Amino acid sequence: MHIDHAARRPARRAGITAVACSLPEREVTSRQLQDRIAAAAGLSLPPRMLERVTGITSRRVAARDEYASTLAVRAARTALGRAGLSPYDVDLLVFASATRDVAEPATAHIVQAELGSRAHALDVTNACNSFVNGIDTARAMILAGRARRALVVTGETPSRAVRHAPSGPGQLRDGFAGYTFGDAGAAVVLETVERGGILDVDTETHSEHWSVGGILGGGSRHPRGDEHTYFHGDGAELREVFEKVGTSVLDRMRRRTGLAWTDFRHILVHQVTVPYLERFVELTGVPRDRLVLTVPGLGNMASATLGVQLDRVHGELRPGDRVLFVGLGGGVSIMTMVWEKA
Repeated sequence: MHIDHAARRPARRAGITAVACSLPEREVTSRQLQDRIAAAAGLSLPPRMLERVTGITSRRVAARDEYASTLAVRAARTALGRAGLSPYDVDLLVFASATRDVAEPATAHIVQAELGSRAHALDVTNACNSFVNGIDTARAMILAGRARRALVVTGETPSRAVRHAPSGPGQLRDGFAGYTFGDAGAAVVLETVERGGILDVDTETHSEHWSVGGILGGGSRHPRGDEHTYFHGDGAELREVFEKVGTSVLDRMRRRTGLAWTDFRHILVHQVTVPYLERFVELTGVPRDRLVLTVPGLGNMASATLGVQLDRVHGELRPGDRVLFVGLGGGVSIMTMVWEKA
């Protein structure tokens, strides 16, 4: 049974007051990536196949000495600077990402050690919905009086889970979704606001599809072994799941809030490939001019995708402007969040 925890608006409001993102300097084009895969595997691939199938021309890739925490810390420092805050002004730090530096401890502690604060620190992970889940978790703690000001960060390096030397066409197909990945970090500051803020949150989860895609290594099932450290997934099945159930979450949000697509200044959508995004527009009727397009030049940045999109438009937003976040994550989970700039 679905329970909407955001239907009743509390007297207190929590909102996003600062945003930032961080991108690695290194750029890898789809042509370069395809040439590397073909050479390593000894496969003959159609010219520009990767670019034509995904619509992705390039992506950013972290350097060897850059980690998930590195990208998160860079974004965090920029966000705090834009908010006029120091790390010690934050009493809750949430690292919300599909990627982590180590299995233990929480990567939030590594981020906090670099920033130099004493906030309550924890990780939240839920595939590509991690960042939005992290924002919602911080919001709930602020509304409950457990935190005054929160810093939510993500650092994603999914490019390190890509199989660059598949043994043949079978492994190429199994890991193909990983060739869409790009690396990035993002951060937001959350605090109480007098008006606007996060107005509505909704989720829908279909966990029977958890095995559709992911990285199986590092847990109790497969604690060791390189084979399980590569991303595998069925992009077609994930798309099929969304087409069956994804629009219902959006329909519920619109009925509950009374908002039309045109009531949003921007609609931020998790972007996997260009064809996938075009299908989303076709199914939902979301106006193209409300989207913030990032996937062609940056690829699928996992949970950092929505944070990067928000950073690109945040400076132009005016008080009262509304933004809709639409998340889709392996597992499978779908999430919406309505935010109004204070």
